[in-house]
Amino acid sequence: MMRHLRREGYRVGRKRIRRLMRLMNLTAIYPKAHTSRPHPQHRVYPYLLRGVQIDRPGQVWTADISYIPMQRGFFYLVAIMDWASRKVLSWRLSNTLEADFCIEALKEALERYSTPDIFNTDQGSQFTSDGFTTVLQAAGIHISMDGKGSWRDNVMIERLWRSLKYECVYLHAFAGGSELRQGLKQWIDYYNNKRPHSSLDSRTPDEAYWQLPLPGYSRDRELALAA
Repeated sequence: MMRHLRREGYRVGRKRIRRLMRLMNLTAIYPKAHTSRPHPQHRVYPYLLRGVQIDRPGQVWTADISYIPMQRGFFYLVAIMDWASRKVLSWRLSNTLEADFCIEALKEALERYSTPDIFNTDQGSQFTSDGFTTVLQAAGIHISMDGKGSWRDNVMIERLWRSLKYECVYLHAFAGGSELRQGLKQWIDYYNNKRPHSSLDSRTPDEAYWQLPLPGYSRDRELALAA
């Protein structure tokens, strides 16, 4: 804007342009990445994980939504994750923040895997919606929600978003929805089945979820080495 106005003959600097744009409330038009907006009329459930030791698959599931940019446009991605194993159980893409794609991902996870004891999310309107909480209640799952601004409670899935974006989304700059879906599927399959985690004793999320030993692990060999 400063360069444009200078070409028009105005003697202005960057600071003045910034100050005037703020006064006129002029900002760039782009989709904001605010994915967790509470709904004032939705019930917020208490946080159930305080002091709870989460040490087995299927004990606690969690979900979150992330903003996925493309060359043109964007999508929202929801993922359902098992807390203890870090395994991504299901995911869905949507170009809106309606609750439907979150409910679809939840139903798929429940169909494919055993029912968790607790399901923990933030207070986003998709997760507090009647459609989402009704599915959880019908399955006999205890609903837990983070306190406002308690991002640390969902830190595992936040780490998933960071890895996914830096290792997949930002490197490929997908051009369309079908290309994005295929790229995400390949990366999530790699994450679940081939990527070891130090927090999981070097197992992959899939190995940790199914409680499988490390490849090549031998109890006899371990005892021999210890001796």
